[in-house]
Amino acid sequence: MNRILVIRGGAIGDFILTLPALKALRDARPRAHMEILGYKHIAVLAENRFYAQAVHSIEYGPLARFFARNSELPTELADYFASFDLIVSYLYDPDRIFESNLRRCGVQNLICGPARIVESAGHAARQLARPMEQLGINVADFAERIFPLIEDREFAREFLASVPQPIIAIHPGSGGADKNWPLENWIALFSRRAAFSVAEEKNRQTGNCFSLIVVSGEADEAQTEQLEREWKNRGVRFVKNLPLPHLAAVLERSIFIGHDSGISHLAAAAGANCILLFGPTDPNVWAPQNSNVRILTAPNGRLANLKIEAVDAALAATLRPC
Repeated sequence: MNRILVIRGGAIGDFILTLPALKALRDARPRAHMEILGYKHIAVLAENRFYAQAVHSIEYGPLARFFARNSELPTELADYFASFDLIVSYLYDPDRIFESNLRRCGVQNLICGPARIVESAGHAARQLARPMEQLGINVADFAERIFPLIEDREFAREFLASVPQPIIAIHPGSGGADKNWPLENWIALFSRRAAFSVAEEKNRQTGNCFSLIVVSGEADEAQTEQLEREWKNRGVRFVKNLPLPHLAAVLERSIFIGHDSGISHLAAAAGANCILLFGPTDPNVWAPQNSNVRILTAPNGRLANLKIEAVDAALAATLRPC
């Protein structure tokens, strides 16, 4: 197994949930040349960052022929796939068309992992580890980890040079509105605390002085705009659309509060002290299995029922050692 290819699409959280399995594979085959085929802006988290020597985009046009039955396969890609001693694919391929086309290229060692998570079958990371178990590799540690490069951390140092510690980073969005704590609760959570990002001696003595960072992406524009209006001139820093390796290095230095989202998995994998708010989704399936993560579950699965006092108490307990 000198050359290994892992094919992994999906969103940020899906990719990061696969990292425990990939770490076990890398630990078992430390000298193997490993590549990842996935969404480039996500898979870059693994490129020359412990897991893989190279990543390639799954959005490459000629690759579409591999999803059509009896199609003429591009020679370039056929030779590429055939060059690997092992391919692990997590692609959704119910009719096994992609698998059949890989076999046509001469791929002999192909293991197909679960493309979809079954909630009754245990934690997602454990389900995603099944291909490694087929290889005889025991996956015992399901914590998610990413390994920033020196230049990633250098970016974070420069980015946060003027931001006093401790830093609280929040991501008030997610992939679905029902997974979001009401925005007014985020506003109330920090309004009830002493003025943040203000170096008042009283605040320092009571432990209420901290810097606040708001992380957002394209899907969070409306929420971000409202928070920018609400917290204008409060010294809040808004972090928008950073490359994921840079964002991970920024979050590494923070206390992070978020929902069931890919950014929360990124923060957990980076090593941030995380407080994650779960509502309709099951944390026993979807939450990071890291020791640096604390889960707050909303009563009746509705995040509107999660009290501000509960989140405030968890934040105070996390801030105290800082």
